[in-house]
Amino acid sequence: MKFTEVVSVSLGSLKTNRLRTFLTILGVVVGIFSIIVIMTIISMLQSTIQDSVAMLNKNTFRIQKFPAVQTGGHEAWLKYRNRKDITVEDYYRFENLMKNVKYVGAILFENNKIIKFYGKETNPNINIIGGTVDAFYTYNIGIQKGREIRQFDVKYSNQVCIVGMDVVDKLFTNIDPVGQVIRVDGKPMRIIGVMERQPQLFGQSMDNLVIIPLTTFLSYYGKKRQSVDITVMTYGQQDYQPAMEAAIGYMRAIRKIQPGVDNDFDIYSNESIMSQINDITGGIKVGAMVVSFIALIAAGVGIMNIMLVSVSERTREIGIRKAIGAKKIDILMQFLFEAVTLSLIGGIIGIILGVTVGIIAGGQLNAKAVIPVDWVIIGMLTCVVVGVIFGTYPAYKAASLDPIEALRYE
Repeated sequence: MKFTEVVSVSLGSLKTNRLRTFLTILGVVVGIFSIIVIMTIISMLQSTIQDSVAMLNKNTFRIQKFPAVQTGGHEAWLKYRNRKDITVEDYYRFENLMKNVKYVGAILFENNKIIKFYGKETNPNINIIGGTVDAFYTYNIGIQKGREIRQFDVKYSNQVCIVGMDVVDKLFTNIDPVGQVIRVDGKPMRIIGVMERQPQLFGQSMDNLVIIPLTTFLSYYGKKRQSVDITVMTYGQQDYQPAMEAAIGYMRAIRKIQPGVDNDFDIYSNESIMSQINDITGGIKVGAMVVSFIALIAAGVGIMNIMLVSVSERTREIGIRKAIGAKKIDILMQFLFEAVTLSLIGGIIGIILGVTVGIIAGGQLNAKAVIPVDWVIIGMLTCVVVGVIFGTYPAYKAASLDPIEALRYE
């Protein structure tokens, strides 16, 4: 019997009992849906976070007072808050000690500022960043127009800045912003460059920035405003880990941390942030897989049960087919294909529903839409395995029927 005939006969049988077919595949739909919807949401969140943390360049790590990903609730936050600030003096001492690396930069922040240009002004959500020249190179920020901050800007505390696209969109609709003078907290700043547009983080703009020289920032806001963030870029991957270990040692010495006492600062990279995010989402994935496994086992038992009923109902049909020359393998393949088809139909419906609901739910969190292709493939393969495992016994039972006894069956 040709494979196309096996497919045709199997699909015909499933169409004959549509209600029974629907009820059988419902369990598979639930099992596949539960895993795909969770994996879609997690993939969207991970992709969005990865785009955000990718602001650090390759072979770069950052040292700061607070951890990049905070867990442990309010008590943990109080612990981090009570750490000593990393001061500008700490940075200068660290920079002198940290040799054999490409860049050592420092940045400071002032948040929620209004930028003015003649009669126009931005929303009060602009972040002012004071940075060194090296800090600029450690971040994955491109200049769309103009130039970056240079060493003489830092040396002479020049009143210059680089602006993000939010500032451009709000203040310079039909004007070239480069060369224009804006006011930051009432202080004049000449725009020397415009940053390339950055990817959003959960719907929040990453373009609401104004970058100024660190020395200019200190003259405006003082040294004791907040903790300094230090960034370090190595020459390559081979000296990345040694540089990170050296940085930890130097920071402990600068901050006079006694042996055996935990660090009172955190150090992270793009990879370490994603590792922490994966650790957090790992438990959710395991939970979703357990629920899906239980649902698929129940669905598989349902498939086996309905296939055994089908064998019983079609015993005489099997006898006739054997009498006219159908081989044992033909009967086996037909019933096995029916079981796999039942499972696959349920899987496809579950995947479509899971991806759709997952994207809608992830969209509510302002995460970027992503289809977890790897989990879609895993879901399809799982459906095939469920169909084969739970369809083998009914198929074998059908193929093993004696044709004479089957013909006598009423």
